[in-house]
Amino acid sequence: MIQYFKADPWKIIEDGFNPDMNEIAESIFSIGNGMMGQRANLEEDFTGKSLQGTYVGGVYYPDKTRVGWWKNGYPEYFAKVLNSTYWSGLNLFINGEIVDLSKVRIESFYRELDMFNGVLNRRSVINLKNGINVNIESTRFYSLVNKEYSALRYRFKTDRDCAIELTNNIDGNVVNKDSNYDESFWNEISQESRENEMLVAVKTKKLDWLLATACVSELLIDGETFSGQRINSTTRKFAQSKYSFDVKANQEVILVKHVITSSSFHHPEETVISHAQNAVNKMSASSFENHLEMSSKAWNAKWEMSDVTIQGDVSAQQALRYNIFQLHQTYCGDDPRLNIGPKGYTGEKYGGSTYWDTEAYCLPFFLVSSPSKISKQLLIYRYKQLDRAIENAAKLGFKNGAALYPMVTMNGEECHNEWEITFEEIHRNGAIAYAIYNYIQHTGDSGYLLEGGLEVLLGIARFWAQRVHWSERKQRYEMHGVTGPNEYENNVNNNWYTSYIAMWCLKYTKHCLQESQKLFPQIFGEIAKKTNLNVVEETKQWNHITENIYLPFDEEEQVFVQHDGFMEKELIPVNKLESENRPLNQKWSWDRILRSVYIKQADVLQGLYFFEDDFDMDTHQRNFNFYEPFTVHESSLSPCVHSILAAKIGNMGKAYEMYLRTARLDLDNYNNDTEDGLHITSMAGSYLSVVQGFGGLRVKEQTLHLNPVCPKEWESYSFKILIKNDPLEVKVDHDKTTIRNLGTKPVDIIIQEKQISVLPENTYSHQN
Repeated sequence: MIQYFKADPWKIIEDGFNPDMNEIAESIFSIGNGMMGQRANLEEDFTGKSLQGTYVGGVYYPDKTRVGWWKNGYPEYFAKVLNSTYWSGLNLFINGEIVDLSKVRIESFYRELDMFNGVLNRRSVINLKNGINVNIESTRFYSLVNKEYSALRYRFKTDRDCAIELTNNIDGNVVNKDSNYDESFWNEISQESRENEMLVAVKTKKLDWLLATACVSELLIDGETFSGQRINSTTRKFAQSKYSFDVKANQEVILVKHVITSSSFHHPEETVISHAQNAVNKMSASSFENHLEMSSKAWNAKWEMSDVTIQGDVSAQQALRYNIFQLHQTYCGDDPRLNIGPKGYTGEKYGGSTYWDTEAYCLPFFLVSSPSKISKQLLIYRYKQLDRAIENAAKLGFKNGAALYPMVTMNGEECHNEWEITFEEIHRNGAIAYAIYNYIQHTGDSGYLLEGGLEVLLGIARFWAQRVHWSERKQRYEMHGVTGPNEYENNVNNNWYTSYIAMWCLKYTKHCLQESQKLFPQIFGEIAKKTNLNVVEETKQWNHITENIYLPFDEEEQVFVQHDGFMEKELIPVNKLESENRPLNQKWSWDRILRSVYIKQADVLQGLYFFEDDFDMDTHQRNFNFYEPFTVHESSLSPCVHSILAAKIGNMGKAYEMYLRTARLDLDNYNNDTEDGLHITSMAGSYLSVVQGFGGLRVKEQTLHLNPVCPKEWESYSFKILIKNDPLEVKVDHDKTTIRNLGTKPVDIIIQEKQISVLPENTYSHQN
């Protein structure tokens, strides 16, 4: 854990430059707008450690799966989010010496991410080897209004008369960190540089994604448009405009870059280049400041609903806002073909693909912090990929419309190349079904079942019905050969969480079928015909499974057993491990990890989190107290679930410890991997730890429940939420909870088991 960035409620601040921290800072200061984004690479040359990265949503590369011995059902490829054209780079020479922050003396360095306005600022004073002092300032943002637009304002001045050479670049010669021998995934299409306009167009070597990056730039010296010498040139996948001029001491030089990035993901291929050129000319007709102001207003509007305020702990406040900020940067719900990659637009690890993280962790954040149409887009994403989920299941031998959603995907096809994950971590199917249930609970939009939800549930239920098998010896249905959420256990039998969520899915699908058939018989009949559904026969089979499924339980400990054989392991708690053994995934062999008792993330406890009302408080306490001591939390998704459950059982010390871990995971580099990019999907966990954990927020039968408590480390906290798109504000301190209805309709709430109704524009106070 490294506390490097300065605490501030609305900003992330780097005060001073440490080259060894540069890749971490590049991740931390990443910016984006839900459709594309960029790591915070320095604009000038930098020959120190750096991971250059610019990413565009929907554009990826299907690299061929390579395994020693091919098995039926293996994915054909694994996906890579592509590092794409680098638009913010430049070269600056002063009296012939290049500005390279790894080689100059840095007198001062200050970088800030202004989260309220969605803008990255930097200022520095450097001393060149030739003795010249240079003041540099830069401002960069991705527009939240015009999603293809990004811009940079770069300004500098010297302390003496100098000869300047400034090169403005658009560079498509980029590689991915995980590429082999610096292989490029892009083919050259065209490049142009004339007057103040540049363009680079490239196309992926597979799938033919066309990407055009167009730039209009303006150079000002002391506020006057530059009219001197400029050389425009191009080489393969590269466009450049080079300015040469002299400046007087303290003359201000400003380079403004207006950039449009367009792709064939959003436009017909034949129009991509012309669209980029036309759009950038239109955008550059307005000032940098005007575009920044519009984007800032859009950010301010997002914060109006999704902000969480914490009084008495600046570090906690900063971390929580940072995580909310990055979630909004990654996903805005504009396009149902896009989803939430575990690294968002901040790095390449995990390929930029969609995991079950979205449904389990991110969807609950958007459900209460954003209009319901945004979370609905995440459900539509899965519905549009149902056919491929059915194809995926068919490759593994399943029939009759059974659907297995991929563990990792870009377009609905499975693209994870580890068999124990691809074939066995099937609990992901349950998270997708649970997301539908969760969405309807929060929004009341049961009509979504007829728009696609019912078909998704049916495909998943059919999968579970075929995935279990009947054990004559136990006279129970079992499920062998699975990997639960704890990926430190592979190919186990009867993982409790997987079996429980399968049972729940069958029950919930049956309920939805019956309700839909009763309320909407005509539409239901059309769906039944389309899916070849026999309600009576199929639900009869599901009933038999749910009534007879084997769910392992230990009588001695009175806890659910994670999987067969778990209790026969050497049960040594984590606190007995020597520190040099941690983290296990970096210090131990995989064989040793698999044989150990140690749990990567919530497994049985994931089930208690999802289905808490199925179990009494004693059951929650026993299982938490048994499993948490064996949990190493080496998944970024682990601390939040433990924080929420700890708060529920009254263990506030553990709840707060786990909250801090999930909230400052990247800012303090807990897992020693922030340089690879941020943990976007787990960032939702810090929000849930506050709102669901400390706030005790639940939605049951479409009614809001609150059981709030204020951590002793804070004075108070407050958040706004949307329930059926009606806004409420909740403020909690150590003595009372105040609820203010910001909407136009009365809202029914159950707070600490007391039912109340809060009228529009009214406030209710409850003694804690």
